[in-house]
Amino acid sequence: MTMMMMMSVMVCLKMITTNATESTQYESPEYTLVHSESDYEIRLYRVAAWMIAPVKSQISFEKATRNGFHRLFQYIEGANLNSSRVPMTIPVLTSIVPGAGPLRSSGYSVQFYLPVKFQATPPLPLPELELEPDHWNSRCIAVRKFSGFAKDKNIVTEAEKLAISLSRSPWANYTSSETEYAYSIAQYNSPLRFIGRLNEVWVEVDGCQSNLLIAAS
Repeated sequence: MTMMMMMSVMVCLKMITTNATESTQYESPEYTLVHSESDYEIRLYRVAAWMIAPVKSQISFEKATRNGFHRLFQYIEGANLNSSRVPMTIPVLTSIVPGAGPLRSSGYSVQFYLPVKFQATPPLPLPELELEPDHWNSRCIAVRKFSGFAKDKNIVTEAEKLAISLSRSPWANYTSSETEYAYSIAQYNSPLRFIGRLNEVWVEVDGCQSNLLIAAS
């Protein structure tokens, strides 16, 4: 990545200086909290439209995230067939395609949640960006929060901690078999923010819809 590309990514990410109490100024995918423990929670995310940047040639989570986000940044700045400016949202989500690589990956998918204004009709990206629309069905996601920076050296450890928590929970045998991703890393902050950072590990699970219905009855 050239210095100019890096600067453009950092300029855009500088806008994401929020923590959990400040995030209301940025749109995020909507969810219902189904269950909460000290070390994980289960969320039911609603139907949503995302734009994704597949990254197949990188073995580094950090490099893949920078590569994918740079393309998404161009898209939201107007590199689409409508020349539309798309407001920034949070989090930036990097999903790991399972494989035998150093981070147990064969590739990555960097994902941008589309604001409500563009949910029904996302602007079409310019072909050279190699982006793809992704329409989520409602889904259950197990989440583990962690602070600091999400890096190659710690994301697997955090994913393993979530797996251990789930193995001791009612969702022990409910890891989703339908997803193409092993796990995802959600990042909420600019790389220029050093204090109060928020990241999350996401893993899809089954069964939280029924648990929500039981809790509501």
